[in-house]
Formats: sequence, C-alpha cells, structure tokens
Amino acid sequence: MKFLLDTSIVSEPVKPRPRKEILLRLRETESECAIAAPVWHELRYGVLRLRPSKRKEMLEHYVEGVVRAAYPILPYDEAAADRHARERARLEASGRVAAWVDGQIAAIALTSGLVLVTLNPRHFALFADLKVETFEAG
Repeated sequence: MKFLLDTSIVSEPVKPRPRKEILLRLRETESECAIAAPVWHELRYGVLRLRPSKRKEMLEHYVEGVVRAAYPILPYDEAAADRHARERARLEASGRVAAWVDGQIAAIALTSGLVLVTLNPRHFALFADLKVETFEAG
C-alpha cells in the first residue's frame, strides 16, 4: 500500500467531467491505494442523504460496487486517534485549527505510512510530516 485516497479523489470518476489524468493515475495505482474510514463515511453519507433517483442508484452502485471492491478501508484506530490528538494539540498551541475529519484522515495516512492523495492539499497543509499528492499533471 502506498496511497490513501481522500474523498475528492475517490469522487472524481463520477463527476460530470472527470479529469483524465486523475482517472489514469487511479487505474495505474489501484492496487496501491486504500481509503480511510472517515472517507467511507463521507461517501456513504453523501449517497444516503440523496432522494431516490437514477443518480442516487448510480452513486450507490459506484460506492458499494466499485469503491468498496477496489480499496481497503483503513480504520481510525488507537494509533490514529493518538496521532490526531497530538496534531490537534500542536496546532491549537500555535493558534491554528484543522477540520476534524481532515485530522482523522491525515492521522490514518501518517500512522499507516501512506501518501495522502487529495484535490484539496491546503486542507492538509497544517499536518506535520504528511506527504500529499494530487494525481494531477504538472
């Protein structure tokens, strides 16, 4: 395992105009990727809150049939919770705050030794020692 995918990356294939370079990197690296339990929550919640429709059916199929089948779901476990707590305390001491879920995802990446892949690198810029990629060209 090399990469931990954020919701923004996992959601790219079902966008109306997905970026080709991201789709290509996802195909090339699929066996090296995982998602974090909080990302799984965001995906499931996003689908469950939709009203019945063809789009909801398509997204349910994508989340359950594609994402769940392709990527292991890494837990927010004791080690991640400890790392998250230490990062929150460090950031708070310097007057900075990061979103709770971003802290969970970053902590899972850090404790698993994975590179976090996101389209929102600024959401994760505050976390010490976190390696971040976008899968975008250039």
